Amino acid sequence: MRDKIWELAKTRNITLPPEAPDRFEMYYRQLVEANRQVNLTRITEPAEVMIKHFLDSLEVLSACREFKGPLLDVGTGAGLPGIPLKIACPQISLTLLDSSKKRVSFLKDLVSALELENVTVIHGRAEDYARQDDYREQFPFVVSRAVARLNVLAELCLPFVSQNGYFVAYKGPEGATELQEAQNALSQLGGAPGKEWRYQLPENMGERSLLFLRKLETTPAKYPRKAGLPEKRPL
Repeated sequence: MRDKIWELAKTRNITLPPEAPDRFEMYYRQLVEANRQVNLTRITEPAEVMIKHFLDSLEVLSACREFKGPLLDVGTGAGLPGIPLKIACPQISLTLLDSSKKRVSFLKDLVSALELENVTVIHGRAEDYARQDDYREQFPFVVSRAVARLNVLAELCLPFVSQNGYFVAYKGPEGATELQEAQNALSQLGGAPGKEWRYQLPENMGERSLLFLRKLETTPAKYPRKAGLPEKRPL
């Protein structure tokens, strides 16, 4: 795995630091071991984890040369895409947010095992943390992968994004359709559509897209609504 992730990253014009392959190898071992007790992923085969999880998480580095931190990963689950991005860009500060105590416990152990610095792991809901001054509009980049449809995600994530920053949603081939659905949400939340980056994963493992949403105006204070409402009544 360690050599293959290095070569595959090169095909996407992504340069990894020397220690990255070993960290990805350890990440895989920790993930598979913890997955026996905690529901982290249905994908456990080495090649699939490397491509569908790790390489896919790194794609934002191929799409955007202005990528920088501090970075927030909302609904991070098993640490995706945040941990792979931190491994590839060790200089950035990273905050991981998830609502599951068991996943947060795994992430804290993982960050320690990988010896990653400037990583904060938070247990809680986006609806609550987005109202706190220490988090609201404090991140030039916010990412989220496989959490919810875009009209819901926009309300959960855009309040965290700083002025002229980006929320990047990791999506499948249906990204353009979700973007159309989210137009009303974006107009109310101070966001605007940026580019859509479409790509194919290697070895016929699927089509994906990244949706870049630009934060143009301050998100009104009433958003996000209280926990559960964005999913029940999308904007």
